[in-house]
Amino acid sequence: MNGDDSHWLDVGSIADVPVRGARVVKLPIGCVAVFRTATDEVFAIADRCPHKGGPLSQGIVHGKAVTCPLHNWVISLETGEAQGADKGQVQTIPVKLEDGVVWLCVDGAGNLANGAPTGRAARGCSLGKSLDRDHPIP
Repeated sequence: MNGDDSHWLDVGSIADVPVRGARVVKLPIGCVAVFRTATDEVFAIADRCPHKGGPLSQGIVHGKAVTCPLHNWVISLETGEAQGADKGQVQTIPVKLEDGVVWLCVDGAGNLANGAPTGRAARGCSLGKSLDRDHPIP
C-alpha cells in the first residue's frame, strides 16, 4: 500500500473510552476494539480473540494487555499476540491520538492499514458499546 492510498479516520473522542476499558468501532470490513490504558495510551485491535472469537472489547485491560472475557487469554495490545503458553494473534490497527481525538488508519478500499481485513462482518459487532458511530469508508 502506498502512502497515498491510506488515510486517518476520526472515530471519536478519547473521553468516550473508559480508562482501562474499550469501545467498539464498526467498520464495513469488521469491528475494531479501541482500548485506553491507565496512562491514556490508545491501541486498536480486531475485536475477536484468536482462541474462540470472544469480544476482546469486553475484556479486562491491564498494562498494555487485555484478558479475553471468555477463557482468560491475555492479548498484547501492542503486538496482538497471545501471551504466555497460548498461541495466536489478532490484527493490530495503527491508531493515533491528537487533541483528544482517536484516529484509525484505513486504506481507500476499506481495509485496515496493515492490509488484512479483520475477517468479521460489521453486522456481527453487536457486543460491547460503540465508540462513536458506524463508519462507512469514503
